[in-house]
Amino acid sequence: MTPKQPAERMRKSPEQVRAAVHQAVVDLLADPQGAEPTIPAIAQRAGVNHTSIYRRWGSREALLADVVTTRLEATSPLADTGTLRGDLLAWVRAGVDSIRTPEGRLLIRAVALSMPGSTDAQAERAQHFRRRLRSIESICERATARGEEAPTLEQVLDHLLAPLYVRAIFGIEPPATGYPEMLVDRLLGDTGVRRAG
Repeated sequence: MTPKQPAERMRKSPEQVRAAVHQAVVDLLADPQGAEPTIPAIAQRAGVNHTSIYRRWGSREALLADVVTTRLEATSPLADTGTLRGDLLAWVRAGVDSIRTPEGRLLIRAVALSMPGSTDAQAERAQHFRRRLRSIESICERATARGEEAPTLEQVLDHLLAPLYVRAIFGIEPPATGYPEMLVDRLLGDTGVRRAG
């Protein structure tokens, strides 16, 4: 006879399940005892059945990528300042703010370093970066519509996203002042994009 699931598990809506699972991942990553964020451990902390996690995300790597991207997107809303440089600066400043927090560093390390030899992990990391670059793509498309030149996504990845992730992974604090401006101006200068704003 199958044991009954706790009533609170059965009452959760899909969005409540997602929120509880996301928070459980963050809590486990931040656990000073170094608890491994396995699917069973995540399910137990979130108060959900582990089969619900597998049905929704398919793998731990997909779940980690979803948590990281969702959290970072929530803290990096797309600003519309009227210029490419202004929009890029706003995006980089939000990224810098994220990697200054323990949670931000933990999340980026988790998706970047989890199971490096796994095909699933590699695919989910690629999906995470594609989602992160979609916001940059929107910024560049807006700039082009205004008649501004815009860098390629690969140039943005090399000049903006990569430096932020390297600092997060190795725990290197960004300079206290001027770091976003330095990154953005170097991108625009190195790629020959005319500055505006």
